[in-house]
Amino acid sequence: MDSRIHFFSQNTVISSKIKPELLGIRGRQANEFAELSFPILPGLILNTELASEFDAKAHKKDILELLGKCSKLVNKKYGDPDNPMLIKVIISSNMAITTYPALHNFGLAKPTIDGFAKWVGADFAVSEILFLITGMLEIQERIKDLEEKPKEKEEISGKIKLLKRMLGFKKPSNELHEKEDKTPLPKKKTAKEYMDEYAKYFPKGFFDDAETQIIIALNEISRMLGMDEQNDDDTAMMIQPMVYGNYGKDSCSGHFFSRNVITGEKKLQGSFFRGKFNEIGAEGHEINKIDPSHLKQLEKIAWTLEDKFKEIRQVRFTVENGRLWLIEQRLVDQKSTQADMKLLLDLSKRKVIDAKTVIKAIDPIRLNEILHPVINQSSIKGFKSWKGGIAGAPGAAIGRVYFSTDSLLEARKIAIQKGEDARTILVLESSFAEDVKAIEVSTGVLTAEGGYAAHASVVARQYGKVSLVSPVLKIKGKKASLGDFSFSEGECITINVPFYGESTLYKGVAELIEPNPKESGLLDFIALSKEFLKGFHVRCNADTPRDAALALTFGADGVGLCRTEHMFFKEDRIMVFRDMLLSGDPKERKNVLNKLKVMQREDFYGIMKVMQGKEVTIRLLDSPLHEFMPRSNDEVNAYINHVSKVKNKKPSKADIMAKIDSMHELNPMLGHRGCRIAVSYPEIYAMQIKAIFEACYKLHSEKIDVHPEIMVPIVMNDAELKLIAYGKKIEGSNYPGIVDIEETLRKELKAKPVDYKIGTMIELPAAALGAGDIAKYGRFFSFGTNDLTQTTLGISRDDFTAFMPDYTLYDLIDANPFSTLDPRVKELIAIATDRGRLTRPDLVCGLCGEHGANPANVRFCMDAGLNYVSCSPYSVPIALLAVAQAEIEKADAVTGQ
Repeated sequence: MDSRIHFFSQNTVISSKIKPELLGIRGRQANEFAELSFPILPGLILNTELASEFDAKAHKKDILELLGKCSKLVNKKYGDPDNPMLIKVIISSNMAITTYPALHNFGLAKPTIDGFAKWVGADFAVSEILFLITGMLEIQERIKDLEEKPKEKEEISGKIKLLKRMLGFKKPSNELHEKEDKTPLPKKKTAKEYMDEYAKYFPKGFFDDAETQIIIALNEISRMLGMDEQNDDDTAMMIQPMVYGNYGKDSCSGHFFSRNVITGEKKLQGSFFRGKFNEIGAEGHEINKIDPSHLKQLEKIAWTLEDKFKEIRQVRFTVENGRLWLIEQRLVDQKSTQADMKLLLDLSKRKVIDAKTVIKAIDPIRLNEILHPVINQSSIKGFKSWKGGIAGAPGAAIGRVYFSTDSLLEARKIAIQKGEDARTILVLESSFAEDVKAIEVSTGVLTAEGGYAAHASVVARQYGKVSLVSPVLKIKGKKASLGDFSFSEGECITINVPFYGESTLYKGVAELIEPNPKESGLLDFIALSKEFLKGFHVRCNADTPRDAALALTFGADGVGLCRTEHMFFKEDRIMVFRDMLLSGDPKERKNVLNKLKVMQREDFYGIMKVMQGKEVTIRLLDSPLHEFMPRSNDEVNAYINHVSKVKNKKPSKADIMAKIDSMHELNPMLGHRGCRIAVSYPEIYAMQIKAIFEACYKLHSEKIDVHPEIMVPIVMNDAELKLIAYGKKIEGSNYPGIVDIEETLRKELKAKPVDYKIGTMIELPAAALGAGDIAKYGRFFSFGTNDLTQTTLGISRDDFTAFMPDYTLYDLIDANPFSTLDPRVKELIAIATDRGRLTRPDLVCGLCGEHGANPANVRFCMDAGLNYVSCSPYSVPIALLAVAQAEIEKADAVTGQ
């Protein structure tokens, strides 16, 4: 026996001394089955050293001898006229993707075709002959091409196309541009008539008998490989018997996944087809309803494969006359993150893999899929769709579309009253502060302006909603369109925003698969991730007790950003806040501030109670005051009605508009906002500070530990922070600082001192460069990277997407700077951290915002010496996993692993 020919079966394994690459990929896979003693079809491999040098005379005896061994194992004889064993030849390259044809049904010759037809039927036998002819013609086509015989190649190519039409093959992608051939197909013939018709294309005697046929086939395949310069002697040939799910009474074919590829449930997922060769045109049956003895075998095989490969596997099998044979096993490309996660946790629980392997196996970004609903793909067949846009917040959303906050809220209210589907989607050109309440109650938001860092996207991520941005979105009256895709207000659409791949809009209602953090294994995965955290941790951005509780469930270690302005945008508060801003009477303003203080105190109390014992960073009012003003005529009228009810007197619309206009700014994001408001209106920050400490004192009285961190925004120098933190007395005026207000309030309420910190948000280059001086008055820095990116690069986050494609085209920018930190922004963060700690060695530094959920940014923050990142509740698990993986990587680097 030639040493380059290798035999394998369920009980015979190819020696480990044979180099695996000699067998080709498919050969290696078959031998892996044999190593596991699985019921694999026996076979032989002509290794890569022999495949292109096959000698019919020298190797015929070896081939026939080993086919005889195969015959004994499958109880069918090659060349038997009554019950013939057929074989397939697999051209087994060492490349994952090859273009070699499928070569099946060798052994179908004139002496055997009638016996085969008795088992499977005449029509099926004809199809198998045509399949055999097609595969061998493709070999001949390649040979003629390599021999540079274009006329002969063209004739064969035409025959191949005809046969594929007859067999119902779909066109390959490289032929889709060709005009469809609609000429009538020729009249069907018998199997032997087809043999006679196509015999001229093959060496003499190809259909005369089975033995001659396989030797000719191997010789032609070898000749083709020897001529092909791309082969490079790295391709083997594997020969195996074929079995049929339609061969006899107790026969079937089937395929399955080793577990559910969506839910990860440890239960086979797939189908089997009774009395069928494959699933084409067949009615499938649920795999777990197969004969119990076969099911037991298949489960053992499935879970043995999972333990070996540490991943979900797909298996094809055939039962022929009651005997189970495995045809193929391979990895699964299309599977959910949840399925992978549950498999890994299962393997870890059974000590098949360690915790470190579990954590390293999942890309942090993939967790987005598990945190948001996904579409059941079978539910969208036939839906009209549009693809494109910029992903603002991933997930899937369904709802009726509305083109304004007011219309959405009103429609939702009516739907709830009538007991109808109240799911809604907000569609706007761009969103503003007053639209937060609509985004909060909607399932998703579609906007035309901005991108990943746009207002709508940021708010959507905060509330766990779906956001898609498309500059081509046009809204005219009660209709919206994206190119040819259009919909009217009140119609139902489905938005699908995957983290990977293109986003899609569908017209109609799809079926959603809702996330379940506990059932998905996410909570167990988070707990495992946190075991690897050391000094660095992850906080959350939370503006409500609900957000804080959710983030705590997802593993957050405190609140890194509580945006107090978001608390004022709630429907029951925005009017009160407007009263305060538009009031000209100091006494009236004081009364309104007291109302607002009660509201804010309740919020702070709720958040700190949820986070008991953990730090809660509360950012004092940051937004420009114009954001709180009514924008549309309807909103102005609504405010006038509000004032009329409160004062029993209708105010002048002209006076209201004049006050609103007086607050207008040409560049509000760099105007009267943040600490600058506090300088002009100290009573606003004073109200917020009192609300914070009143909440703290109440929690203290309830024996709940609190650690508030009061953050002053948009500081540009140390003098601003010093004023707001410690106050200032000048002739004829006294500005009370945070320290003064807390001390006065504590004495007034006879409360015990609270452990609190004062710090600032570093979001201006001037603040980053002046960090050494600023640190004299602040005990912590939080880097607000959205604004720091805008002010460093001079780019608006809301307008950047309009020209980003052009910049990307010419490689003027490496990545979206509102997702991946720009090198200059990183440098400012590093400088500020270093300079701040030269002044205050125990300075705590963190990064807040969605930059903190990007794994690349997380690693930078750790290397730069920051203490934490803070992101939206739904991004916390992503950041946690990124931190855990970075800690593992650092530990492995130290140990040399």
